[in-house]
Amino acid sequence: MDAEHIKQLVVAQRTHFATGTPSTLEARKAALTGLEMWITMHEAEIRDALAEDLGKSGFEAYATEIYVVLSEIRHARAHLKRWTRPRRVPTPIVHFLASSKIYPDPFGVVLIMSPWNYPFQLTLAPLVAALAAGNCAVVKPSAYSPATSHIIARMIGELFEPKRVAVVEGGRTENQALLDEPWDKICFTGSVDVGRLVMETAAKHLTPVILELGGKSPCLVDETADIKLAARRIAWGKFLNSGQTCVAPDYLYVHASVKDQLVAGIKDSIRKFYGDEPLGSESFSHMVNEKHFDRVCGLMQGESVICGGGSDRATLRIEPTLLDDITWDSPIMREEIFGPVLPVMTYTDIEEVVEEISARPRPLATYIFTGRKARERALLGCLQFGGGCVNDTIVHLATNHLPFGGVGQSGMGAYHGKTGFDTFTHYKSVLKKSNLLDVALRYPPYKDSGIALLRHL
Repeated sequence: MDAEHIKQLVVAQRTHFATGTPSTLEARKAALTGLEMWITMHEAEIRDALAEDLGKSGFEAYATEIYVVLSEIRHARAHLKRWTRPRRVPTPIVHFLASSKIYPDPFGVVLIMSPWNYPFQLTLAPLVAALAAGNCAVVKPSAYSPATSHIIARMIGELFEPKRVAVVEGGRTENQALLDEPWDKICFTGSVDVGRLVMETAAKHLTPVILELGGKSPCLVDETADIKLAARRIAWGKFLNSGQTCVAPDYLYVHASVKDQLVAGIKDSIRKFYGDEPLGSESFSHMVNEKHFDRVCGLMQGESVICGGGSDRATLRIEPTLLDDITWDSPIMREEIFGPVLPVMTYTDIEEVVEEISARPRPLATYIFTGRKARERALLGCLQFGGGCVNDTIVHLATNHLPFGGVGQSGMGAYHGKTGFDTFTHYKSVLKKSNLLDVALRYPPYKDSGIALLRHL
């Protein structure tokens, strides 16, 4: 789609939004119901597309992509009537004989730009929030996951007129043409570098943005943790989707006294999850393309491999890998890995760990494994991050009641559940004044004697 067609599409959506039709409660519910029915009826095709793009197993595709979207739809629809009601708030006595309300209004026409690593979930979940809030939307899936992009385009085309929801497929040319348009809100999920460009372009139109980025998310394991359970949960969270998860543990900090036990546990979990030949496991996803395959393989060069390290360029698979003797000066610690490679670092002083992590950009996620409540409270109190888990990984994303979003360089804004509705909603403040009383004190000419009265209100 060229720039002129994109411009016409945005104009058509603005015209349609101005009619008020998309913001009615009935239209919002109908949009959500339609999405749920289409996804349910075409579940197998969606799973096939995810297998083609990323090698995801049927279970992983359903659990991490389809289920999350269906859960968001059902949660939003169940609470939509309450969310859309105007909310009365207190009115100060100085405004006697008045009432105050907050009205939830949709922003208007929004752009959703999604990534390739969870191409279905990270496209549809923000779209669900945008539609629940009563917006029109243009969706731009990633060109790196073409099979899923095509099925999303087909779904949206069958469910909606382009003036309500539309999909623009393509690459950088289409991305730039979309960003050149004046949107009412942009939701972008992807890399930090591209996020900067999105924000820079949006600033030209004073468009508010939601940026879901990434970064190096730490995983801390202290000497009091349940090591066997921690090993299993860390291995699952790290190697899910072949490590191509924005909230995957990017590196591991483990207390020296339990390092060997934890490493042995992770190695054992890898074998149980993916067998003795992980490169051939149907439960193990592949890298999205050769570019990312080569990049991750390059990060391992020259490092000390504890386990794994093998790869197969023909199938774009890299073995689940643990690296030892890693320091902050190691090349692999200079960028987000986004692959099935886990650097392991040891510590003896937890305060030094906190200093090292705090000295770097705030991560999208942080994971803490400990058996001490006091340490849990201390770490949660001093570490800043988007979201995370205590004694688990990843699963904080799988609840409608926890916002998903970053902080600092890992992003801004959040969605999921009510937070998603809020993100795509402008809360309009209205004070309604009675005509029965009009206090002359506020009108000129002013008298200093009125100050005393205001002080006592």
